[in-house]
Amino acid sequence: MDSEAGGVAARRGTILRHLAAWGPGLLVMLADTDAGNVVTAAQAGARWNFRLLPLILALIPALYLVQELAARLGLFAGQGFGEMVRARFGKRAALLALAGLALAAFGTLVTEFTGVAGVGELYGLPREVTLPLSAFALLTVAATGSYRKVEQGALSVGLFECAFLIVAWKARPHPFAVARDFFHAPIADPNFLFLAAAIVGAVFNPWMIYYQQAATARRGIAPEELGAVRADTAAGAVLTQALTGAVLVAAAAALYSGDHGRSLASIGEVGEALTGVLGRDNALLVYSLGVLGASFAAAIVASLALSWGVAEVFSQPGRKPRGAEAGLFDSRRFMALYVVSVGAAAALVGATRDLVWLNIATQVANALLFPLIAGLLIALAAKALAPPLRLRGPRLALMIFLAASVAAIGAVGAAAAFF
Repeated sequence: MDSEAGGVAARRGTILRHLAAWGPGLLVMLADTDAGNVVTAAQAGARWNFRLLPLILALIPALYLVQELAARLGLFAGQGFGEMVRARFGKRAALLALAGLALAAFGTLVTEFTGVAGVGELYGLPREVTLPLSAFALLTVAATGSYRKVEQGALSVGLFECAFLIVAWKARPHPFAVARDFFHAPIADPNFLFLAAAIVGAVFNPWMIYYQQAATARRGIAPEELGAVRADTAAGAVLTQALTGAVLVAAAAALYSGDHGRSLASIGEVGEALTGVLGRDNALLVYSLGVLGASFAAAIVASLALSWGVAEVFSQPGRKPRGAEAGLFDSRRFMALYVVSVGAAAALVGATRDLVWLNIATQVANALLFPLIAGLLIALAAKALAPPLRLRGPRLALMIFLAASVAAIGAVGAAAAFF
């Protein structure tokens, strides 16, 4: 009897350890489905129908492999990304990577404010009201240390975006129509290439790598839970790309017409894709809550990743990371810079007329940052891990090929805007 009870207790303990390993992967992926992601996918559907859907789906394996490397490094090295870059490649490389992280975090703040402004305008609220309120709320959450609870609540609200899955299912795009669009993609059109680069930037964001590696290390997850960590990351990669693809399909079904489609007139217009299923009032409410929740969660996750990144680069070597709840506004200098960044992001959104273009341009900037962060990540995985876990041989070649391919799409698409 005692042996049976002991076996049940052991199994229960194993299940609890597996569940405890879940979280960072799903959280960081869902936070990435913010306003920038939604608007970019909707613009792709409204402008190009299903032509960019294969790219969104094809990025799932690359997204998983990149984030799995970050999680693996955090799990077995017990260090954040910035700390490992500094230890292996020097402080200059760490500062360069940190600059990329700061730009990406600022871009996420910009997209969060565009989402707030766009939703506010749906209900007749001017930016002069919504932007200061949003900035105040974000700074209050960060300064009071309540970001973890608010982050979880914001993500829960952000799951209203799952309504796009229903619309996409009801739209039932025919596989032949998707294949036809894929093989007739206008790859010589600069606008198409630019939007392809934006999709890459919407999927891969530097703060995702920083956050997942640091969160995994700070949680103190046992190395034996690598399988659960990988499952968490895979589930997040599939879910976030499914949501992105669903937004594209819903927008294509509701907004695409003619051979060339059209561009979105406003961020709020994306909510129109839900009206056929939910009715106008319900659709706009669900869309508004989903975008606001996901955007606010993304702003918090990006801010936390930046704070951890700063601490990793400037802390004493060998210092153990603090718990998963620590990190934001550890220094007054960082707090002052963060307040300036939030204010600058809100001011930029307030002064920009075309918020759709601003969202997409921000995602293209992320695509241009991808080679720097991904290159350092691959180098760390090839050198810093123990031999059985090290990235080498065919897997190393595959990662280099995938990263180079993704980087090429981003670079070519960004360059296309100037020709």
